[in-house]
Amino acid sequence: MPKNTFLRGAMVLTMAGIVVKILGGMNRILLSRLLGGEGIGLYQMAYPVYILLLSIAGAGIPIAVSIMIAEQAARGNYSGVKRIFHVTTTAMFVIAVLCGLGMAVASQALVQYGLIRDQRALSALLVLSPALAISIMTCCFRGYFQGLQLMTPTAVSQMVDQFVRVCTMLTLAWLFLPYGLEKAAAGAAFGAVPGAIAGLAVIAVLYYRHSRQGLPADRRHFPVRPVWSVLRRLAVLAIPVAAANMLLPAVSSIDVFIVPQRLEAAGYSVHEVTTMFGYLTGMANGLVQLPAILTIALATSLVPAVSAAYSGGEFSKVLQRTHTAMRIANTITIPACFGLAVLAAPISQLLYATAAAGPAISVLSAAVFLVGVQQITSGLLQGMGHTGIPLFNMVIAAVVKIVLSWHLTAIPWLAEVGAAWATNADLAVAAALNLYFAHRYIRYSMQWSYLGRLFLAAAAMAGTAWLVYNGIMPVLGNALTTILAMTMAGIVYIICLFVFRAIAADDVARIPVLGRKLSLLVRRLGK
Repeated sequence: MPKNTFLRGAMVLTMAGIVVKILGGMNRILLSRLLGGEGIGLYQMAYPVYILLLSIAGAGIPIAVSIMIAEQAARGNYSGVKRIFHVTTTAMFVIAVLCGLGMAVASQALVQYGLIRDQRALSALLVLSPALAISIMTCCFRGYFQGLQLMTPTAVSQMVDQFVRVCTMLTLAWLFLPYGLEKAAAGAAFGAVPGAIAGLAVIAVLYYRHSRQGLPADRRHFPVRPVWSVLRRLAVLAIPVAAANMLLPAVSSIDVFIVPQRLEAAGYSVHEVTTMFGYLTGMANGLVQLPAILTIALATSLVPAVSAAYSGGEFSKVLQRTHTAMRIANTITIPACFGLAVLAAPISQLLYATAAAGPAISVLSAAVFLVGVQQITSGLLQGMGHTGIPLFNMVIAAVVKIVLSWHLTAIPWLAEVGAAWATNADLAVAAALNLYFAHRYIRYSMQWSYLGRLFLAAAAMAGTAWLVYNGIMPVLGNALTTILAMTMAGIVYIICLFVFRAIAADDVARIPVLGRKLSLLVRRLGK
């Protein structure tokens, strides 16, 4: 199992993320068709609870373990690597069992006290309990491999988990449907269990193969770390990340409680409020989150890469890797931001059969760029061991979002677009604070001249998209014109990257397989 380079690891995770998203989208469509509105409603009462608990219990583990592993590997303490993994795995086994049992008990309480309104969802909640425990255990293995900058096991495990999950969900839902919607929804939910088992089995086998090859010998003698020291370090690193992941759905839920109420205060009817809320959360939010597949992969790969360099005192390498991650993220997020802003209504019409979500999409397009900056800088801070700082920054940003959502959404001419502006402000504050602390700790700052060249290339791309769409729309109609406009804009953007020298040959050279040849082309065209 060859060691992944930083960018190779990010590419592997990105491809896995795309596959997982495609499988998840197919599953959502087919399951909705199979179970209908009522059946999918029962399923949706249970599955988000499982996802929320998994994000809280399991989110911080891979990052914390990967940081600890990367630190020891950078020092050449490979016996320490093994000890950290064994101690954390043993501890997390106990926690995973308790979480599984806790979910089973909590599920009955949620139904009993009316937080889950339909009692038929109890079966689906109960069968998800084992999946929670198994998935938490899988996180330990993923953290181990990520700490050694081996991203392939994580990617393979994620894809196998999702594939088995989707196949089992659809099969069991179809088999149990004749016995009623309650059993069909429970069967679909149970698909998470064999999926989690498959994901754990695959990564465990890869770990066994990796351990058979053996880690290198220690560079010198290192004292054995006490168990309590390892567990304390795990808690210090993992708890802030878990809290941040708990905050994410809470921040997302702010819109649920504030936006409809403030839209009514602006004078809109209940029907209009529901429709506007659907444009914002169901259409615009989902669309602008797609580029995050890449930025999440870059941030995940950046954490152990930064941790290894930072613990070894190689601060220049920390900056170089962060600049590389940020440049690649911006190369994708900035054109996506400009493209969505210009073609918001046509894309909304193409995907959702209505152009009414266009204003919300256009405003939220800025979030694509801001999310990328926030995630990359969070990965940098986490890699340096400051996992609590991104959480602190998110809390401050959430307060800004609440205040602005309350006031802007109630302005009649803004309506749901006011909530979109509040989301942009939330992300801008979080990103700006991350940048402040990154500069404070390691003197990191954005490469503004390079960023300016990217903005020029993206502006030329957006202008092309606007001209092509408005020039051909009366002839070809919305669908074909939108696709053609995006294609032509993409070609112009690539050309402008070379014209404005907004693409770095060194970054291209690090791309797996074709990087070296492409970098020679970039250097030749840049002369």
